[in-house]
Amino acid sequence: MKGSFDNAPFKGYIVYLFKLLCEIALKSLGWKIDTTNPPLKRCIIIAAPHTSNWDFLMMFLFAGAFGLKINWMAKSSIFKEPFGFILRKMGGIPVDRRQKNELVQDMVALFQSDYMVRLVVPVEGTRAYAQYWKSGFYHIAKEANVPILPTFLDYSEKRGGFGTAVNITGDLKADMQSLRDFYAPYKGKFPALSGPIRLREEKDLNFERK
Repeated sequence: MKGSFDNAPFKGYIVYLFKLLCEIALKSLGWKIDTTNPPLKRCIIIAAPHTSNWDFLMMFLFAGAFGLKINWMAKSSIFKEPFGFILRKMGGIPVDRRQKNELVQDMVALFQSDYMVRLVVPVEGTRAYAQYWKSGFYHIAKEANVPILPTFLDYSEKRGGFGTAVNITGDLKADMQSLRDFYAPYKGKFPALSGPIRLREEKDLNFERK
């Protein structure tokens, strides 16, 4: 499989070895790597549905199999030493979920300072069932003027990969409907924990998915 090694976590022959190891690990676990849609160099990446701790490991294996370096957001409590340094080197960005407005602006600034950023945003915010997605990913994409790239882990067929990028139009309903249509066929490890794909702002627009 052809990979994209720009901005990869390792250089030279090591990156090829790392990619190969990730491919072998995925195949040994019975997973198929869907290469239909290539990744982008600059985007917000959303990974759904998120229903298991395994999703975190799978994210890294698939990123490695595609030869990608990703930046990912996680609660600041997991970045305590001695592992905090390692997690940051792996692309981790600690966030304080209580500072929502500052978080959006900080991530917009990240895109402004570095052209090649693939930022993974935890849209569900929890492995448990949630009525709404966190809307930070949408506001970051809109303000930074970058597309949203949906990714999927389909546990029903043990297949993962990238979807087609969604360019923000400003029409919240239409943009979210594009994501609902994309994720409709895919199942998480624990489907009962997958909540509806909607933002609280949609409710304010008198929109509820039927």
